[in-house]
Amino acid sequence: MIALKLILEGLGLGFLLYLICAIGIRNGAIGMVHLYDQKVQERVVQLGLTTAEEVRKRSVLFRSLCLPGYLIYVLICVYVINGARGFFAGFWQGFVILFIMNLIDRFLIDEYWIGHTKAWIIPGTEDLRPYITAEDKKKKWIMGTAGMALLAAILSGIMALMLK
Repeated sequence: MIALKLILEGLGLGFLLYLICAIGIRNGAIGMVHLYDQKVQERVVQLGLTTAEEVRKRSVLFRSLCLPGYLIYVLICVYVINGARGFFAGFWQGFVILFIMNLIDRFLIDEYWIGHTKAWIIPGTEDLRPYITAEDKKKKWIMGTAGMALLAAILSGIMALMLK
């Protein structure tokens, strides 16, 4: 039963990520250019499609609202809904949720949506495609696996200390 809950919670977090991306590109992919490679960001500024300051603001907004929101979501799922106690229970549940979200990000968002649709194309930057290079994908897989495990360990360590 817990495995099904974790899968659904991971899918829910993946859906939140998708929703944030969809809202971010609702007026064009330029709205999420802060997630693109530095060369793409420089090109859109050079083309006058946005400013470096606007890219910086969107990046700060994304990091200050979305990332803490994801962590709060995981903590609520693991400790409030699922009732986890102790380091190991919190760690594995948090990791499963984060890893499922990572799979959604890698396959559905990065590989399919960004890589195979026109939704994320920014006019004037087509020569810089693929926007997510093989090297970027490698880094994202490492961070999405090891990074999510580390994040789950930190969260569960903090919660284990707080719930003593």
